[in-house]
Amino acid sequence: MSSLALFLLVVALAALGWLMARARATAFRRGGSAPRAHSLPSYHGWYVALWTAVPALIFIAVWTPLSANLVMDEVMSAPAAASLPPFEMQRVAILREAREIAEGIRPGGFHPESNALAPAYADALSRTRTMGAVVALLLAFAGGAFAFTRVSPHFRARTRVERLVMAALLGASTIAILTTLGIIASLLFESARFFSLVDPLEFLFGTHWSPQIAIRADQAGASGGFGAIPLFWGTIFIGAIIAMLVAIPLGLMSAIYLTQYARPAVRRWMKPLLEMLAGVPTVVYGYFAALTVAPAVRDFGKAIGIASATSESALAAGLVMGIMIIPFVSSMADDSINAVPQAMRDGSLAMGATTSETIRRVIVPAALPGVVGGVLLAVSRAIGETMIVVMAAGLAANLTANPFASVTTVTTQIVQLLTGDQEFDSAKTLAAFALGLVLFVVTLLLNIVALRVVKKYREAYE
Repeated sequence: MSSLALFLLVVALAALGWLMARARATAFRRGGSAPRAHSLPSYHGWYVALWTAVPALIFIAVWTPLSANLVMDEVMSAPAAASLPPFEMQRVAILREAREIAEGIRPGGFHPESNALAPAYADALSRTRTMGAVVALLLAFAGGAFAFTRVSPHFRARTRVERLVMAALLGASTIAILTTLGIIASLLFESARFFSLVDPLEFLFGTHWSPQIAIRADQAGASGGFGAIPLFWGTIFIGAIIAMLVAIPLGLMSAIYLTQYARPAVRRWMKPLLEMLAGVPTVVYGYFAALTVAPAVRDFGKAIGIASATSESALAAGLVMGIMIIPFVSSMADDSINAVPQAMRDGSLAMGATTSETIRRVIVPAALPGVVGGVLLAVSRAIGETMIVVMAAGLAANLTANPFASVTTVTTQIVQLLTGDQEFDSAKTLAAFALGLVLFVVTLLLNIVALRVVKKYREAYE
């Protein structure tokens, strides 16, 4: 029995237990002489269903990877495995073919060794799957029977079910926290290895980025090719300057129009259309930047006398990135403007101010903390963008303020350093983790500042 079939069978048994327990609890409630039941019949049903499903599903989750190792050990101990070649990749290919033959996916293998190993693989799979199915079904029946015997008017099924749900929610929260800690730990560990090879001051304040010249680990410190200032500047130049010069005015003006001037019918269809920009894949923005915006920027630069203008420029990437993050600024500004008390608007209009004066002198200043929070969140989103920069801004680490020049960002260099068959014992590859750590810290600080600003804003106007 496959893992999927066993899973479905356990779920079916849990559903059957739910129906039986609910029917028994309902019979208790209908009895005139029975005492008042503590919990509703549905809670008794969920209690039995959880006791039927959870232990069996936990066993299936543990047994599935464990059984794969047991099958492999049993197959490798078979006499036919003695003819396997010593080369690892060829051996893996033969074992994969033998497994596919044993499972009926393919009639025969390309290698004769796989055909000889297929019967051993089939026997091992059958044995481990049968063993797993028997144990899982026994756990399901035992758990369901234990829970079913406890169904009674005095049993606190609701309390038990709610505690179990709370434990599941706590487990989910713990997994999220542990995942975050794991990400931080991996970045710190690999970054520490990098900084043991390269001077941190050279990395943080150096102006020459050329990691490909560090051929060996003992050459990393002497090469001087790990100065990340051009990458930091390119990230700020594209994501925090050019993109924001596009996103902030357009996003803020869109929010003002939708909240103050647009009719309800116009707002109903215009706001979803604006927010659709956030759902477009970044690779589509990258194609748009590379095929449409970048040539137009190049032609514009040459028309105004900039001979060095090329199809890869910071301006092209920044313009498209600014369009991409307009919904972040617009949505946050929209919510902030709507949260301004109506009494402030009415008071300004009652004193003779026009609508535009009310917006400029009352509404926007009152909503400014929320708008600033949205801008900071948009900046943290922009500096983490990769595809647009790869396809429109180029890969050259230039320290320049010329928007028509090619620049690169931190995320683009991380992709470049980790692309291909890389060895994780050289400074060139480990530099990606150091860049990721810096980007993580900067993004975290921006999010913290944005959330604090928004929190103060909500405390003032809610």
